[in-house]
Amino acid sequence: MPRTTYSVASRKRRKKIIKAAKGYFGKRKNVYTVAKNAVEKGMAYSYIHRKQKKRNFRKLWILRINAAARLNGMSYSTFMGAYNKSGMVMNRKVLADLAMNHPEAFKAVVDNLKK
Repeated sequence: MPRTTYSVASRKRRKKIIKAAKGYFGKRKNVYTVAKNAVEKGMAYSYIHRKQKKRNFRKLWILRINAAARLNGMSYSTFMGAYNKSGMVMNRKVLADLAMNHPEAFKAVVDNLKK
């Protein structure tokens, strides 16, 4: 029985890593062992940052709602407390968009909550 080699498969595996390291600086882009470490680290960071992106956007929305609410004479906590009791159903993303791009509509929401 002839001996089998895995040269084609291993070449494909290495090329996949080198391709993923395209654009990296120095030896990270063309030396397999260095590129492998860099790509693994990059994959770990991308996984973590996909989770962090959601947190960061929520922080941004809260900041924008707070700033707009304060311009209309309310703090964020009183605004959200009144908002949740009122039964309106808009999430923070939509409220932040109103606050930034349609301040008159946000003011109408605040005036409705003040009543």
